[in-house]
Amino acid sequence: MSPKPPYPPFADAPVEELLSAAEIERRVAELGHEITHHHREAGTDLMLLGVLKGSLIFLADLARHIPLPLTLDFIGIASYGDETKSSGVVQITSDISRPIEGKHVVVIEDIIDTGLTAHYLMNNLKTRKPASVKLCSLLHKPDRAEREVSIDYLGFTIPNEFVVGYGLDMAQRYRNLPYIGRVTDPSGV
Repeated sequence: MSPKPPYPPFADAPVEELLSAAEIERRVAELGHEITHHHREAGTDLMLLGVLKGSLIFLADLARHIPLPLTLDFIGIASYGDETKSSGVVQITSDISRPIEGKHVVVIEDIIDTGLTAHYLMNNLKTRKPASVKLCSLLHKPDRAEREVSIDYLGFTIPNEFVVGYGLDMAQRYRNLPYIGRVTDPSGV
């Protein structure tokens, strides 16, 4: 993987591309087809539940590849703050706006690393009596796992590196990069 030229407006901290926009686009389309295949019988009860803020771009692209009736909702979860490592403390910062009882819920995550946030969230959602609850994550870092989490739909497995772009951030920056990469000189941040 070659270093990618700094992507404006982040010239102060160069980012090395790990997954290209084209690779991401292909895999998101495949995930959309998988979810469509498994939820054809859901009728109007399919809900994509995005975990804010990192999943926003992934969720928007993924939803366009699911040609079924569905609803979208969001939940805010925090365990990182502005750090590059999870604190291990999970908190709901913004709850979903409507009940999920009887719905087929697909939770959309940007990344699963320690598994602590996803484990907490999946257990919390199961108490709300959905018809089913599945987990879709764009990225997974198995080397960081502290909790086993079953990922029903997975985009990519990546090494234990802090990544940004395509919705993922470092201190709320870099979300708008069209690819996923790592900051090669974090001193500029």
